[in-house]
Amino acid sequence: MKLSAVSLGILLLVFGNLSASLSDVAVKLLNGEVHPFQYMFLRQILSLVIILPLWLSQAKPKRAVGSWKINTIRAYLVLAGSSMLLVALTYLPLATANALFYAAPLLMIPLSMLLLGENPSKSKVIATAVGFIGILIVLRPTQFHWAAIAALGTATTLALYNVLVRKLPESQSVATTLFWTCVLSLPVATPLAWYFWQPISMENLGLIAASALFTLGYQGCVVMAYRQSETHQIGLAEYSGLIFVAIFGWVWFNESLDALTLFGILLIILPMMPKPRRKHLTPMNP
Repeated sequence: MKLSAVSLGILLLVFGNLSASLSDVAVKLLNGEVHPFQYMFLRQILSLVIILPLWLSQAKPKRAVGSWKINTIRAYLVLAGSSMLLVALTYLPLATANALFYAAPLLMIPLSMLLLGENPSKSKVIATAVGFIGILIVLRPTQFHWAAIAALGTATTLALYNVLVRKLPESQSVATTLFWTCVLSLPVATPLAWYFWQPISMENLGLIAASALFTLGYQGCVVMAYRQSETHQIGLAEYSGLIFVAIFGWVWFNESLDALTLFGILLIILPMMPKPRRKHLTPMNP
């Protein structure tokens, strides 16, 4: 059965967020041993190495940058978000940091209205509000840390990064989009990394490479997903990653989930359920 554009977009975002969650695990395993600017530079270089063969395999017209302005803005958003993400994941539990990262879909609703002229339905706004309540429950004041500010900064850059996908030419391929994002970030990332450079182990280099690979997977899925459907129709699927990080945090870092955290995650996930499924779960009237 052929999937609708919305269903395909949601599926792509779920796979993308699984990839992003694995990237977060790799970053957390760095344990703060790599400077944020150094991490930012190395990840972009490694991403460029991975994506270059795909970019070169295309016909020359397909390699064009498309929109210098939008691609440059998105490149700088990646740099800012990457450095703040490293700080947040170093000092916060995996699930707590990601609960704040997933404020991004909340921010995408007003941003899509402002930048794209989209008009989300009342049900989408209500579902987003329910998800926000879930995020607050997962976070809780007792778990608040100054690094939460960095996590919120990451969420803001991620929301803008995703919304601006729809400003890119429709004919521009995923490989070309990711290639130019990497290239256009290097003029800023290179001098910052050079100034703060410090020795790095092969283990940490491998973790950065894994982060780069999984991040490319996320970015590729995002580009394809937000070209399938409007932001407000599928943006809630971004919350699926919170399920993955909760599991990974428990498996890799022994981060336990209490009943209140699970309830918060449930509030985040429920609004993503397709309408037919929600109707099926509703008891029928006698």
